[in-house]
Amino acid sequence: MFELAQPLALLLLPLPWLVQRFVAARSAGGRALVLPRRVGEDLLARARRGGVGVAGVPLRDGALWIAWALLVVALSGPRDLAPVSALKVSGRDLAIALDLSGSMVRDDFDLDGRQVTRLEAVQTVGAEFARRRGGDRLALIVFGSEAYYATPFTFDIEAVAQEIETSVIGISGRATNISDGLGLALKRMADSAAASKVVILLSDGVNNAGATKPLGVAELAARMGVRVHTIALGPKDLESAEEGERGVVDARTLRAIAEVSGGESFRVRTTEDLQEVAEALDRLEANDSDGLAAEIYRDYWPWPAAAAALLCLFVIARDPA
Repeated sequence: MFELAQPLALLLLPLPWLVQRFVAARSAGGRALVLPRRVGEDLLARARRGGVGVAGVPLRDGALWIAWALLVVALSGPRDLAPVSALKVSGRDLAIALDLSGSMVRDDFDLDGRQVTRLEAVQTVGAEFARRRGGDRLALIVFGSEAYYATPFTFDIEAVAQEIETSVIGISGRATNISDGLGLALKRMADSAAASKVVILLSDGVNNAGATKPLGVAELAARMGVRVHTIALGPKDLESAEEGERGVVDARTLRAIAEVSGGESFRVRTTEDLQEVAEALDRLEANDSDGLAAEIYRDYWPWPAAAAALLCLFVIARDPA
C-alpha cells in the first residue's frame, strides 16, 4: 500500500512563492540601481536566454519550481509496504550439545553405501535437523575435555548448520566431559525468557572428565524447567561391552539424564537410526507456529530527489553565472 511517511512535509510546497510574494514585496523600494550600459545589456541578454516555458513562465524559473516540488515530495517519504514472509517464532531455545571427543573418529557408520566416521554421520544428519528448526533460537555447544560455545543462541539456523558441518575433533580436547557440555548449555539458558527450553545432548562415550556428575547437572536442568533429550551414539554400549573395550557409549547414564529432566532418550547404532531420531525430535519439539509478520517498507524518496538534483544541474549548466 502506497503512503507518505511524512505527509505534512507537503505543506512546504508553496514556501518559495510565499517568500517571493511577501518578503520580496516588502523589501522593494523606490530606489534604482544605476549600472553601466554594457552590464545592463548583458543582464537583459541573459534574461532573454532564459527562454519562456509554459504560460509565459521563464524556463529557468519553471525548472527550479519543479525541482523544489520534487525535493518536497522526497522529504515527504513516499513508500509502500513490501511483501515479506512471516518469521516463525516458536518461543523455544534449543541448544545442541555435541560430543567431539576422540572416539568420534571411529568409522563404524554407513552413509549412502560408504563407511564414514561417527562425526561425519552426525554432521550430515545434525545439519539437516538444524535447518528444519526455523522459528527456534538455536545454539551449538561442543565438548570434549572442555566445553565451548560454537555458536550463541540465534535465529540464524543456517549458521548453526554450517558450524555443525565444519566441526573438528580435538578442538575441545579428546576426553568426554558430558557434565560440562550440559552445564554450559544450562548456564546460557539461566537468563532466557523463552517459554520452552530444550537441550539435545549427543555423546558416544563415557563421562571421564570434569568434577561434576552428569546426573547432578540433569537435576539442575529439571529445576530450571529444561528438557534434555539424549542420544547415545555407537554400536556398543557400556552395559553389554566386554570389560576394557574402547569406543563404547554409556547409554544408561544418558537415559537417566533424559528421565530426570523430563526428556526422551534415543539409542543410535546406524545412520538410519540417527535420521529417525532427528524426525522424532521434530515431532516432539514441533515448530509449526504462524509466526510474526514484520512491516518492511520500500522507499521511493531517492527517485524524486535524484530528479530534483538533475534539474538543478540543468539550470546551472544552462546559466553558469
